[in-house]
Amino acid sequence: MCLIGGWLWSSRWSKLRHLLDTPTSRVRSAAQGYVELAGVLRGLPEMPPLLAPLTATPCLWWRYRIEEYCSGGKRGSWRILEQGSSEGLLRLFDATGDCLIDPRGAEVLPARRDRWTGNQRHPRSARPAGVLAWLTGHRQYRYTEERLHADEPLYAIGDFRTTGGGRQGLDLLVAQGQVVREWKEDYAGLLQRFDNNRDGQLDQAEWSRVRLAAGLEAQQRHRLASDRQALHQLVRPEEGLPFVLSSHGEEVLARRFRWQAAGGAALCLLGAVVLAARMVG
Repeated sequence: MCLIGGWLWSSRWSKLRHLLDTPTSRVRSAAQGYVELAGVLRGLPEMPPLLAPLTATPCLWWRYRIEEYCSGGKRGSWRILEQGSSEGLLRLFDATGDCLIDPRGAEVLPARRDRWTGNQRHPRSARPAGVLAWLTGHRQYRYTEERLHADEPLYAIGDFRTTGGGRQGLDLLVAQGQVVREWKEDYAGLLQRFDNNRDGQLDQAEWSRVRLAAGLEAQQRHRLASDRQALHQLVRPEEGLPFVLSSHGEEVLARRFRWQAAGGAALCLLGAVVLAARMVG
């Protein structure tokens, strides 16, 4: 109880502090790195909507779980048989632009959630049976499906990255080295371009010409990349910082994490009291 309560308090309190301490940014002006965004969820123009696996409902993201009821002794429990979630890109839109979101590794908290029961491992119908399913019949299987839909509000906090649009500086030495490595993969073509004396190898003067040409090529590539429209992406942070996507706003999330942290602290304290009582006894 102490360990579980302490972990719950620590993890939820950390998420709460990051949510409250990170200001909300606009997509167009967001700094590179850890940011908080708020906007509307939109579908990708080139991608058709997904169909949720249990209800066949069109959506942009889904997560499902199928459980089986196992009776043992006086008390029974639900055992997970199947679970999964979609991994396709999402698109957050605000008044300044779009940001693509890779949901892999995120804690997703959607507003849409269906839960119902049935007698077969997979639901017979494409829709939940409603409250009646909880009151009648033998409930051997339990189904849970959560979804994100187009035009819903979306709160997101994670690692923000931008490519193109002139947002990236040029490290000429690094870019030049990358071009040279690419050219070396076709060494015969490299010799044909820069081996002036045709002796089958590149001397020092010829290598100087290779590096000069590679530097010019790197600058040209950078100019072309800068001319392209900026592409904004939000991904899982590498430093272990919270990565959260939610249909609820910051205030709702903060309240939820605050209560969960308080519950973890209470559980940890209760475990300490029980342990102390046993040691005294």
